[in-house]
Amino acid sequence: MSLNERIAEIIEYSKLSASEFADAVEVQRSSISHITSGRNKPSLDFIIKVKNYLPQLEWDWLIKGEGDMLTSDKTAEEETEAKAKPTSLPDLFSLIDDDEFGNTESEDRTRRKFPQDEVQRDFPKPKPEGVQGNLNDSQRLATKENAELNHNTDNQTDKIKRIVMFFESGKFESYEP
Repeated sequence: MSLNERIAEIIEYSKLSASEFADAVEVQRSSISHITSGRNKPSLDFIIKVKNYLPQLEWDWLIKGEGDMLTSDKTAEEETEAKAKPTSLPDLFSLIDDDEFGNTESEDRTRRKFPQDEVQRDFPKPKPEGVQGNLNDSQRLATKENAELNHNTDNQTDKIKRIVMFFESGKFESYEP
């Protein structure tokens, strides 16, 4: 039995029409039609959605066609019992008896390598070099006139190599002196 035939059998088992099954599984209706007609093979995403919709389906049967279509009653009962028994988690903070709790590993290593008595806390502070006294974050931007003056005085030997003009129509012209 092919995978497409198994999907058709699952639809029959669910006692829904193909379109109702597609809506229930949350797939496109056309994908059900293509799969059952043999045009397409079901994707992994499709198979997972079918399995999520019908969790009692057996994976081996669904994928390989081996075994029974549905899980045995014993296996289903064991799964429900396992879900029903809540497992209690230990209180993590009651397990900690360490005085150093909350310190990071790097702090612990630093304390072991360099005891507090030996660490010199008063390091000389470097003096800033070449800092102007009136610098701040809100200085004025360079104006066009200043930029032109700086450009002209920096390098008098620069010559124009090419001028390119772009037009709104998407055309351009290039001039080379």
